[in-house]
Formats: sequence, structure tokens, C-alpha cells
Amino acid sequence: QVQVVESGGGLVQPGDSLRLSCVVSTHIFSSYNMGWYREAPGKQRELVAGITASSRTKFADSVKGRFTISRDNAKNTVYLQMNSLKPEDTAVYYCNGFPMIILSWGQGTQVTVSS
Repeated sequence: QVQVVESGGGLVQPGDSLRLSCVVSTHIFSSYNMGWYREAPGKQRELVAGITASSRTKFADSVKGRFTISRDNAKNTVYLQMNSLKPEDTAVYYCNGFPMIILSWGQGTQVTVSS
């Protein structure tokens, strides 16, 4: 079974940056379109950013200009660089297929933005 492991979250102040990582245990990672999702308390899980196998990207309006997504196929890893973090970015962040959910959800990584 393909495993997904997210990491890199933490407690930061508004305006700080974080880089999240997601490692996917599959030998065909390079063919996957991957996305980062987040779930805030009391809200539905939403797509934050996606990257295709050919590295085309897509972002939610709420993070455009602040977040970037990238991938390293040699490491089976997709990254989410988050800059200028805001309190409303507080959530558990997950990665999965994009735009379709194709993997079992990992445990996620908590991001808390608070002064």
C-alpha cells in the first residue's frame, strides 16, 4: 500500500515562513499529479495547491503569491513553501493526488500561525 508522510509543520508567527514536505512511497511518483490540502477546525478540507507530473501548478486564491509548490521526483517528495503566513492559514495540511484523491490520507502536519 502506498504510504504518504507529511512533515514540516509547526507554530509560527504571522509573516513567518514554513516549508512542508510530503514523501510518497511509490516507484511511479513521477507520474502522479500531487496536491496539498488543508483542513481548519470546523471547515471542510480544501485544495491549497496542485502540481502536475509536468510541473504545472495551480493555487487557491487565498494563497496565490504567498505559497509555492514543487516536487523532487528523485526523492518522491512534494513540497509546499509557505511565506507571509497568516492566522487563517492555521490548519492541518495533507497531500494527496490532484485533482483527484488517489491515495489514503496521511496523518497530516499541523501548521499554527499565531502571535
